[in-house]
Amino acid sequence: MNAAATLAHALIAIGAVVTGLLASIGRLLRFAGTTLSRLVSPPWYPGQLVQQMLVIGWFSLPVVGLTALFTGSALAQQIFIGGSRFNAASTVPAVTVIGVVRELGPVLGGLMVAGRVASAMAAELGTMRVTEQMDALVTLRTDPFRYLVGPRILASVLMMPLLVLVSNALGVMGGWLLATTRLGFNSAQYLATTARFLETDDVVSSLVKAAVFGFFIALMGCYHGYHSGGGAAGVGRATTNAVVSSFILILLSNLIITVIVFGS
Repeated sequence: MNAAATLAHALIAIGAVVTGLLASIGRLLRFAGTTLSRLVSPPWYPGQLVQQMLVIGWFSLPVVGLTALFTGSALAQQIFIGGSRFNAASTVPAVTVIGVVRELGPVLGGLMVAGRVASAMAAELGTMRVTEQMDALVTLRTDPFRYLVGPRILASVLMMPLLVLVSNALGVMGGWLLATTRLGFNSAQYLATTARFLETDDVVSSLVKAAVFGFFIALMGCYHGYHSGGGAAGVGRATTNAVVSSFILILLSNLIITVIVFGS
């Protein structure tokens, strides 16, 4: 009986976890579906959209650019060190541009934007929720999904590809700067090799990833902020959950897009 009771309790605990996970996924999908359905019907708020595009795109540019520049330089150095062991140091331009454009540019850019934007969205919407400002919007016949959530998600989807383009360019430039100033590469040959090995599919996959990452960043920030409660502590939890869940979805979707969509 003791063994059976222990097994039953274990199964109940596992079932509760699985049920809670499925319920959370259902709430998230419902939230996303509601937001997307409201985006395609008026009224629209272009002022909110432009403001969020500035916040997400322009204000995130310094941190994304510096991250890409430093990472591209470090990547070129590591490739040179590894390639020198096999007399393959000449592969630095090709491997650097492929690594930056396909993976490091979109992924690191997405993670940096998630840390900055998803937390801000969750904190802002969470504060509005606990201070009953969202209830005031409903009282004024303003849909929070159209006024608050929709513009943030659309702006994030639109701006992330632009940020990743800049990230890719600066990452490649970082590798070029280090290779030509410290590793003895000829500038013209380095750039010619980079252009020869960069393909259209690399850029397309990078932009597709960026748009998907932007959607997940804004979705998780808005979702956790919209459903936060419990005062300041609840807002803090929502901010943390938004960042962590954004990171997980970025890494998971990057794997799926890389292996399944562009893996052939």
